[in-house]
Amino acid sequence: MGIFDNVLKGGETLFRDSVALDYDFIPKLVPYREKQQRYIANCISPLFSNRNGKNVLVHGPPGVGKTVAIKHVLKEIEEKTDDILPIYINCWEKNTSFKIIIGICEQLEYKFTHNKKTEELFAVIESILNKKSAVFVFDEIDKIEDHDFLYLILEKIYRRSIILISNYKEWIVSLDERIKSRMLPEMLEFQKYNEVEIKGILRGRIEYAFVQNAFMDDAIDLAAKKAAEIEDVRTGLYILRESGNIAEEKSSKKITFEHVKIAIQKLDDFSIKKKDELSTDERLILKIIKENSSKKIGNLFEIYQKNGGIGVYKTFQRRIKSLEKSKFISVKKVGGGLEGNTTLVTASKTKKLSEF
Repeated sequence: MGIFDNVLKGGETLFRDSVALDYDFIPKLVPYREKQQRYIANCISPLFSNRNGKNVLVHGPPGVGKTVAIKHVLKEIEEKTDDILPIYINCWEKNTSFKIIIGICEQLEYKFTHNKKTEELFAVIESILNKKSAVFVFDEIDKIEDHDFLYLILEKIYRRSIILISNYKEWIVSLDERIKSRMLPEMLEFQKYNEVEIKGILRGRIEYAFVQNAFMDDAIDLAAKKAAEIEDVRTGLYILRESGNIAEEKSSKKITFEHVKIAIQKLDDFSIKKKDELSTDERLILKIIKENSSKKIGNLFEIYQKNGGIGVYKTFQRRIKSLEKSKFISVKKVGGGLEGNTTLVTASKTKKLSEF
């Protein structure tokens, strides 16, 4: 028996377009986020009349469609007019004002950036954008190291809307007062998807990604239930992709409940985020936990403060919960003893979901 005897015959595959399982894939419609998209559109709409738009801080937990929904709005702007330039910057990748300004130059197709200072480059941006209007989107804004670029945009660009995306509503408190008073951002919350909504999203992606009727209904139900439990659509997309791979490995023409079950078991060995996607504060906390694994949370907080951590205890607890959810650490509550109930925090030895 040959090693390829069990593969699907004649180039058969269960996948139609696996790109649709990437989290950044933008479907024609973004389900369950119509209200938020209309809100963003209303903030941007004055630009169509050559007036300044509103600024917005979009916040909500990871995996609730913030980025996808806003990229969909930017795509519609591109299709509707050439007079409004949409600019999207991911602050994971570009976390300083200089890097962001270089990124804006790249999107404006200005290539002569070598050996130029920040002020020179922004003068070029100003000369281009002030002939039109602009929508700036700064994703994962809480990863930024300085705010100078925001001040320049607010002072120098005539007609613009600024959209900031963060997992943390409280990030706005850290913003320089001179910028905050000029920006006066509106607040827009993206709440967690419920299980019914997650199932609807997964069904929509399945229509794009797989051949017709490839997924059994109970298999979709199980994938949606697990994603709802973890409260992250990205988990559901990983399960869909991995279930399809498992089904093909078994030469099955259907993706079944059992295939999804195996994919979920594999999920336990992976973290949801990449390490370089963590905020500076989260990376500091993770480093401390790795060096002091299985210690009490109170002791870890003391070490965190001695190492320059500036967050209060509630913020520290929230970071711990986020790291646990992403499977970088495990948390165990222990009862009894002289101090009563306590929490032990241990570093995990997990891999990463490379798809996200």
